[in-house]
Formats: sequence, C-alpha cells, structure tokens
Amino acid sequence: MRLKPITIFYAVVIYAVSQLFWWAALLVELQPTRRGMIIGEGVVFITLMAFGIYKLHEAINREKRITGQQKNFLLSVTHELKSPLASIKLYLQTINKRELDKEQQRSFIAKCLLDIERLDDLVENMLLATKIENKSYSFPKQDLNLSDLVEKIVSRLQIHVCSKESILTSIDPNVFITGDQFAISSVVTNLIENAVKYSPDCVPVHVDLHRNENGTVCFKVADLGMGIPDEEKPKIFDKFYRVGSEETRKTKGTGLGLFIVKQVLDNHRAQIRVKNNQPRGTVFEVSFN
Repeated sequence: MRLKPITIFYAVVIYAVSQLFWWAALLVELQPTRRGMIIGEGVVFITLMAFGIYKLHEAINREKRITGQQKNFLLSVTHELKSPLASIKLYLQTINKRELDKEQQRSFIAKCLLDIERLDDLVENMLLATKIENKSYSFPKQDLNLSDLVEKIVSRLQIHVCSKESILTSIDPNVFITGDQFAISSVVTNLIENAVKYSPDCVPVHVDLHRNENGTVCFKVADLGMGIPDEEKPKIFDKFYRVGSEETRKTKGTGLGLFIVKQVLDNHRAQIRVKNNQPRGTVFEVSFN
C-alpha cells in the first residue's frame, strides 16, 4: 500500500515531537536549574509547530475544496455544452433528412439559434472569468443606456422561459451609467438567468430598474425560488461555488455567473446586496453611484 505524503509528514511530526520531549527530559535531568528555560523553549517550539501544522492543514483542505469545485465545474461545463449541441444536431438532422414545410424549418432554425445563443453566453462567461482572474481585461467604459440594455436582454431571455411572459419588468426609460457594455451585459444576463433557473417553472421573475432621487441607479432582480440560506450568502460570489443544497445542485450551472457579477461590479464601484424575498426566494439588488 502506497502511503500518502501527508501521512508521512504527520509521522515525521510525531517523531520530532517525541524526540523533543525525550531530549528535554534528558536536559532537565542533567541541568535541573535550567528547567524553566528548557520548558519555556519547548512550549514556544511546540506552539510554532502546531500553528504551522494548522495552517498547512487549512491550505490542504482549501486545495481539496478548490480541486473538487474545479472537477464539478468541468462536469457542469461538459453538460452545459453537450445539451445545446445535441439539440442543434437533432434539429439539423431532422431538417436534412425529412421533407419539412417552411414553417417547420423556420421553427427548427429558430430553436437552433436559441441554443447557439446559450452556447455563446457560456463561452463568453468562461472567457470573461479567465480574463478577470488574469487581470487582462481593462473594462473600457462609456456612456451606456442601461434601460435599453436591460430591455434587450429581457426580450432575448423571455423566449427561453415559458410559453407565457415570465419576466416582469418595471424599467425607467433612459437610465444612463458609465460602464463597460459587454461586462454589464454579462451582469444583467447572469442575474436574470439565475433567477429563472432557481424559480419554479413559469413563476414570474421581477426585474426593476430606476434612478433614485439621490441619483443612485438601482437594478433589482427578484425571484420566488428556493432562496439562499444566510450562511451561504457570503460564499455565493466565490469562483466555482454553488449553493450546497441538493435541490439547487440539480440545476444546471458552472459556478461562474455570480463570480463574474461581483468582479464586474467591483470594477465599476457598484455594490450588490443579497436579500430574502417574501414570502420566499431571493432579491439581488445592484446600486450604481
């Protein structure tokens, strides 16, 4: 049986501590008058060693957690890529092999385009997350009509949601901010998609955008889903993190969406708050100063 390096390390630590006690006992026996000094130095040595072991153990656990999250991320990405690709392949094979009328062909092509948009969003998320982490993305800012941007994204995502309108909006016209259009689009898309993803089928998601009297722009996404436990809220913006309940983990996702949201908003000096909705669900509230 092959021993793990950590097992060998702890065996060496135990051996070193036992040797320390043995040598300390010998020194005390040889020089009883220096007992206080020997014991004091031994306590300092053991304290430093214990602190080092604790930090090492913490680092190992963190690495294990990150490795597990990365493994889950790869599995999730594989699934997220395979599903739309399989759907596109099926629609195209059907168009190729069967004699379909023009209306059926248009319907199948439209569904293919929706799946392509889904793939495009996934790829953009991964690229943006990588660039942000590598600090290679500069966030080029310009005057941005946030009202138009939110309306366009809602209109695009509405088609994915339900046979009836399930994203309900209250958007003030011509709300402008200074920001990076591509990055802010990712924030809006991720927050709305998350709300839809974790809500029951065809249950409305509310999207609000308005400018307060003090000039602050407030963007809010509220759902009536399963909600987020208070102890999970500080962790949801970590890379690859997904809320720990089994019900939540059955939904699709890569754990990158909220990480991107937080990083983008930090670079725009904007704040995001997570609140409990009533009677259930979650509210994400973004403030642009």
